[in-house]
Amino acid sequence: MPDAADATILHLTERALWDASRARGVYEMSTRGRTLQEEGFVHCSTAAQLPGVAEAFYAGLDDLVVLVVDPALLDAEVRYEGGFPHVYGPIPVNAVVEVRAWPGE
Repeated sequence: MPDAADATILHLTERALWDASRARGVYEMSTRGRTLQEEGFVHCSTAAQLPGVAEAFYAGLDDLVVLVVDPALLDAEVRYEGGFPHVYGPIPVNAVVEVRAWPGE
């Protein structure tokens, strides 16, 4: 479990997927090429884990964004499994408190 310094969790995604989700009001992708429905949860990470996730799953993709998610604003359960935060339901767009370009500018 994270300490108070890790109050938010992060999710890396393609900007186009995030933009489409904003129009629907919820984000429902799990990871690259897999939906929440297919995977059962949304893969997230901590700040320390994010570079490894980017390298392992998003290498070669441009126009990525990091969704900064406040777990307190989620209706879904967040479970830490294998050290990674997993969100067991859709992420409402209002739970995304910041969107950052990846890699950082």
